[in-house]
Amino acid sequence: MRKNKFKTLIIAALSATFIVAGCSSVTTTATSTANDTSSSSATSEASDTVNIGGLWELTGATAAYGVVQDNAVQLAVEERNAAGGIDGKEVVYQSYDNQGAPEEAAAGMSYLIDEGNDVVLGPATAALTFAAQPIAEKAQVPFVSATTTVDNATINAETGSVWEYFFRTSFQISFQGSAIAEFANQQGYKTAAVLKDNSTDYGQNLTDIFVENFEGDVVVDESYISGDTDFSSVLTNVKAQNPDVIFIAGYYQEAGPIIKQAREMGIDIAIVGPNGLGNQNIIDLAGAENMTNVYYVAHFVYTEDSPQEVQDFYNAYVEKIGTEPDMFSAVAYDAANMVMNAVDTADSTDSTAIRDAIAATKDYQGIAYDITFDEDHNVSAPAYIQEVVNGEPTDNVTIIQPEP
Repeated sequence: MRKNKFKTLIIAALSATFIVAGCSSVTTTATSTANDTSSSSATSEASDTVNIGGLWELTGATAAYGVVQDNAVQLAVEERNAAGGIDGKEVVYQSYDNQGAPEEAAAGMSYLIDEGNDVVLGPATAALTFAAQPIAEKAQVPFVSATTTVDNATINAETGSVWEYFFRTSFQISFQGSAIAEFANQQGYKTAAVLKDNSTDYGQNLTDIFVENFEGDVVVDESYISGDTDFSSVLTNVKAQNPDVIFIAGYYQEAGPIIKQAREMGIDIAIVGPNGLGNQNIIDLAGAENMTNVYYVAHFVYTEDSPQEVQDFYNAYVEKIGTEPDMFSAVAYDAANMVMNAVDTADSTDSTAIRDAIAATKDYQGIAYDITFDEDHNVSAPAYIQEVVNGEPTDNVTIIQPEP
């Protein structure tokens, strides 16, 4: 079992050149020595380079997820170039700030394709992924997300068929929701309060799956929407019902204040949540003193006893970025390396060849988990239920494995 002993930290500083593109910024990283290049390098040197685009939330409400993934991809690219690149070709990485907005995600995908990128990584959240998918598909550019978890994200809703050029390396919401419910069942919780973000598919889908798999009774079912800040009326109802556990189905922006206000009202019961709660920002919002008896789903955990490749990633990330990596950085690092391995296997920068090589990926050994794509371009990955006490992840981690 891997155990998590580190505090997940988020940084906003990027060691590269920023170029204004519309309302967003573009970052290009060429080598491990952080050579500054112009944004046109991806197209002008296409024959001599492998070009990877990043479509991330570098600013905006969900930047806590996007910044660390961008950092991790930069690290993976620099390491690959230091080892000789791909078949002697330099890997050029260019990232675009989608600002957490679907329209910017669509614009960013178009920009990265126009710049000649052979494959695009990102974004961190589902709504932005959905905005970019049709553009990548029409251009036949491989597109990989490490953290889009919404069920059927790999399926084109209009045609009912699999997006040919889109892949994801994360587990699905159906598994995440059932894993949280399984954990609650294992803990012996008999009653639950469900607080869901009703403005996102993420919150709604998680709730449906949790309720379906929780063996106890849901005694409180309350909704909120993104941007809400006052949860006093909702929590008054929770306190009156006195459930064994609260399940927050949403992101850190609202989960942090919910936890803070709950503890201030004397509600000290267990609180469980999805991967959206797994970052430093929620601790800042809730207050470390209130983050006890809290559990969230993690894609990746770290300990000093982790395998050497995990240690190497951890140390390299700390050296480059100056902070410790979190689970979002770990899975993005795996996705970037998997993609570069696929380009190497394809022995080509032809988009169809890269797509086919990604689709054929089997048992790729990542630092978080191994990657094998099924026919729907999904992977099977474990869920790590991480305990938090006084704002710090503990050694108490429960692993929920997907069914074979």
